[in-house]
Amino acid sequence: MSFQPIVPLSGFTGWSFLKRTMARQQVAQQAAPAQQRDEAYFRGKIGKVTTAEQLVSDKRLLRIALTAFGLEGDLNSTAFVRKVLEGGTLKEGSLANKLADKQYQKFSSAFGFGDYSVPRTKISTFPDEILSAFRARSFETAVGDQNNTYRLALNAEREVAAVAAGSSSDNAKWYTILGNQPLREVFQTALGLPKSFASIDIDQQLSVLKSRTAAAFGAETVSQFKDPARMEALVRRYITRAEMQDQGAASSSSSIALQLLRRR
Repeated sequence: MSFQPIVPLSGFTGWSFLKRTMARQQVAQQAAPAQQRDEAYFRGKIGKVTTAEQLVSDKRLLRIALTAFGLEGDLNSTAFVRKVLEGGTLKEGSLANKLADKQYQKFSSAFGFGDYSVPRTKISTFPDEILSAFRARSFETAVGDQNNTYRLALNAEREVAAVAAGSSSDNAKWYTILGNQPLREVFQTALGLPKSFASIDIDQQLSVLKSRTAAAFGAETVSQFKDPARMEALVRRYITRAEMQDQGAASSSSSIALQLLRRR
């Protein structure tokens, strides 16, 4: 049986419970037989992998590698994944550098197949590096099976903080968030923006995000979320608004059902 986290409540109360118990729950996750088998397999095999072709040819290794970067949805897109890996990140025009979702860039850079004559899989600390990320992402996935809002919040805590701490311009940081679907959803929900927001001109999206963020948090910058208090405020706002949306959808569904019953 796979690991199942304990998430007995919803809304911000449930989130607070998850955060309080997360360290203990992660220990339980790492002790799960399926998790231990995956980690043992990765440790035993990854040092022998020297090409992108070898990695994508082993579905189990590839699943673990992709999961570590939140890209497990590409497990069956082996030709695409191979191209991302083989192109590397040191060449400006490589596929990983062109893609809006910078997780691909991180993925390609981590393995180094397209950048170095000897890939990073040969480094002694490499298995620990990837498996640490794999554990975190696997835990988030397990949480998401019960409450996807919490999964997106956990992801945002890590990824938004990383983007905020980066050295790129603030506009570039916003574009990184806009190119990352899970982060985009967190900000859109937290700022009360409709799903149709994604269909407007990208420069307009940037302008709206900045103005809404300044109104909600006092500044328009992504960099402000390096501050744990600002990050906590973003997550609280996201979870609260997501719950309101869910309640609104449930209320609307109930209303439609009642109207149908009355017409019988």
